[in-house]
Amino acid sequence: MRNKMKIVLAMIIAIFVAAPMQAKKKTVEKTDRQVWADLCYKISQPVLENMSKGNFQKDFPLELSPTWDGRDTKVAYLETFARLMAGISPWLALPDDGTPEGKQRKQLHEWAIQAYKNAVDPNSPDKITWLTNTSQPLCDASYLVESFMRAPEATWGQLDEVTKKRYIEGLKSLRTIRPAYNNWLLFRAMVEVFFMSIGEDVDEYALSVGLQKMSEWYLSDGWYSDGPEYAMDYYNSYVMHPMMVEVVEMCKKHKFSTPISLELAVKRMNRFNTILERFISPEGAYPAVGRSVIYRMGAFQTLAMSAWKYGLPKDLTNGSVRSALTCVMKRMFAVDGNFDDKGYLRLGFAGHQPNLANYYSNNGSLYMTSLVFMPLGLPADHPFWTAPAEPWTSQKAWSGQEFPEDYHTSLRK
Repeated sequence: MRNKMKIVLAMIIAIFVAAPMQAKKKTVEKTDRQVWADLCYKISQPVLENMSKGNFQKDFPLELSPTWDGRDTKVAYLETFARLMAGISPWLALPDDGTPEGKQRKQLHEWAIQAYKNAVDPNSPDKITWLTNTSQPLCDASYLVESFMRAPEATWGQLDEVTKKRYIEGLKSLRTIRPAYNNWLLFRAMVEVFFMSIGEDVDEYALSVGLQKMSEWYLSDGWYSDGPEYAMDYYNSYVMHPMMVEVVEMCKKHKFSTPISLELAVKRMNRFNTILERFISPEGAYPAVGRSVIYRMGAFQTLAMSAWKYGLPKDLTNGSVRSALTCVMKRMFAVDGNFDDKGYLRLGFAGHQPNLANYYSNNGSLYMTSLVFMPLGLPADHPFWTAPAEPWTSQKAWSGQEFPEDYHTSLRK
């Protein structure tokens, strides 16, 4: 009897000792940067690991829009790789370190360099197709060259001369594609300024036309029209502001005349950012409106890009923007169905919603969401990551706090 009492007493003591430890363990939360890095790794790993081994096209369970227009499905592989790398290349450019994040980053970087090589190796099962029965490869070539331009030493600079030559030949073959008379003019312009950046011959006419037309399509107050007609969607963030800024920036560096200055291009983007930040609700939701909503957090590329390189607008802070984007990220990717059983993204906005996909969309298109990860290219001690968390505009507005009044101004210059 005495032994039984000792056992019971020991069990009670163990429960009371363990309970505080368990409670303490539950309260340990990831930092915002850990949330971003872990999600970035989760999204990237299946693509880059398989592509580095030449297994990607075999392993990738292709999911097409229910209204797929019949284009060659091979376009999906360039879409996946190019869009992913455009968002994560700044992160991969950080120096190696022994932290858990550093180990994730180093592994992804090693896989990515081999994946770049396999993508243009004629003997690789993962060789991309440049020309098909659709102009789609021109679109994704622009994101591919963005990945090179956003982190040149960590990407293009790591490739051997044979691989570089293959990319140059493949990209030049796309000059036969006639871009649509809208944001697609920037896709061609991006490829041409990439050639400018590496000392290759440039089609100056195509570059000038793209810049001139986009400048003409600027509506004011931070919004470009997508061609002659305005469309209410997130293409100002997916394409127009970021590519306009990057093209003008490279032209400025090489003293090539542009219709607007880099300063004005950034000013326009940051006016758009001021509006975009206000779209984020107090609960971390934002309007699912317009074409290509399944690109998920690619809708916030402009905020990510300004935070990473060009500076946020003066009415936004590092702490508030980081907090807002983290909240959206947690909410969106907590929904079941975003990933398949192999870890690849599935068609949908928040979860698996294939009927939201446009006729041109496949699950490779979804890797546009990686464009939000550019601030990971900032070191962990940068103010974007170290600034105290702050409420964003809609949180202030809906909790009775003071918040800056929005303004409207003409930026037609």
